[in-house]
Amino acid sequence: MGLAKTEMFTDQQNEISLFAKVFGHPARVAILQHLFKINSCVCGDLVNEIGLAQPTISQHLKELKHLGLIKGNVEGTSVCYCIHKENWTAMKVVMNEFLNQDLTEKTECC
Repeated sequence: MGLAKTEMFTDQQNEISLFAKVFGHPARVAILQHLFKINSCVCGDLVNEIGLAQPTISQHLKELKHLGLIKGNVEGTSVCYCIHKENWTAMKVVMNEFLNQDLTEKTECC
């Protein structure tokens, strides 16, 4: 199996790619939307809200937490998650800069 060769690319390119990967699965998008909708920490009701099995939800939460878009606190046997506001804001800056690129009027294309 080949290597991803991420070291060939800039830190910004790798960061954008990771953000895009996180948004590349509808379950993670649904989790983020739910966290924004309730505007507080969620503790365990994501299975009912999203409709996926607990292990699947846990894997998606792990991906979101790994990237830092959510944060969690352990309370007894449950883990509560919420949006990591500072990291969310930082991600928006990076993605907006990338997505707001436009071609100039003079650009000729095939």
